[in-house]
Amino acid sequence: MIDTPKGNRLHISIFGKRNAGKSSLVNALTNQNLSLVSDTPGTTTDPVAKAMELLPIGPVVIIDTAGLDDEGALGELRIKKTREVMDKTDLAILTFTLENSYTLDSLEVIDTRLEKQWYEELKERNIPVIGVLNKIDQKDSPLEILSEKFPIPFVKISAKDKKNIGALKEAIIKYAPTDFELPTIIGDILKPQSRVVLVAPQDIQAPKGRLILPQVQVIRDILDNGSMALTVKYTELPELLNSLKEKPDLVITDSQIFKKVNSLIPEDIPLTSFSILMARYKGSLEVLVKGAKAIDALKGGDRVLIAEACTHHAQKGDIAREKLPGWLLEKAGCRLDIQVNSGADFPEDLASYSLVIHCGSCMFNRKQLMSRLLKAEAVGIPITNFGIAIAHINGILPRVTSMFPELIK
Repeated sequence: MIDTPKGNRLHISIFGKRNAGKSSLVNALTNQNLSLVSDTPGTTTDPVAKAMELLPIGPVVIIDTAGLDDEGALGELRIKKTREVMDKTDLAILTFTLENSYTLDSLEVIDTRLEKQWYEELKERNIPVIGVLNKIDQKDSPLEILSEKFPIPFVKISAKDKKNIGALKEAIIKYAPTDFELPTIIGDILKPQSRVVLVAPQDIQAPKGRLILPQVQVIRDILDNGSMALTVKYTELPELLNSLKEKPDLVITDSQIFKKVNSLIPEDIPLTSFSILMARYKGSLEVLVKGAKAIDALKGGDRVLIAEACTHHAQKGDIAREKLPGWLLEKAGCRLDIQVNSGADFPEDLASYSLVIHCGSCMFNRKQLMSRLLKAEAVGIPITNFGIAIAHINGILPRVTSMFPELIK
């Protein structure tokens, strides 16, 4: 559980007004004092994430957020950060409390106008929602008050006293989406006992003493599906191929050396890359392959966004800052305005770009990358992936995507 990457966990986000008890709920669910709890409204300023295991779902991430009704200039920024959490939310918990209530003709009514706005946005994003009526230790009430306005399952709890937390966990298990990630990275295109050669260059950008995450995940997926993984550096690839009695069933390489590996691999041996596999696993291969065609239409002055999911110290020969821009400029034959964006932030002015090229997103969950694809689609901007873009630039995109059934018409 501890070693499961965040990108492979179910993301459960808790939304609600200030002082609705969201932080107390996080602490109750995780059974830890993770989030700072106070009676002062606005104690939580930035999203706080905690990894835990929730059986039988498995590894999950619980995310605490700032209040939906935060105020002032800083409050607006906090609400913006909270809204960004939706991009990676697989399951939402909308928290209510009778503290936000008033009396109308002797009938107690909860002011839910703000929660209704957020619920509608979650609904538009196809994010399942569970309602929580918190602080029943202070003021209990029938759920009919909320159920009439929100067609979602509700649980009454006291996060402070940890009352009914078990019932909430059961609701999470019941309503959590089962398709928050695909069941396999490559297993659906491998036959049992397939021989797969993986080319993993250990250059200056590779972490010392270990493989990068996509390489580790692909190797594990190959093993889980009853096949064999043979991993080498590019310099040992020819010797490995000569030593095999039979041709490998598939070769997977780092996209940065696509051109070199393609020249060594016979045409009858399928070839793809780690980046393309992650594009398929985390997003939509059809959308990203279609987006690569926009590279051919780039003209002088066009803006291109190169987006990375993680932040890291850029070294000499960095793929996003040196290699990919160089290949794009060579392919376009003109001057381009290339911007690099790293981390969870994503530009709001996508319409000003002619193309977005995204990394493999191994650090994102599927929801987060799909949210970015939808944002690009909404403003009509093509989006592709590092590996797919590199393959297209080198004229080998049809070859390195030919084994994927969703692309076969």
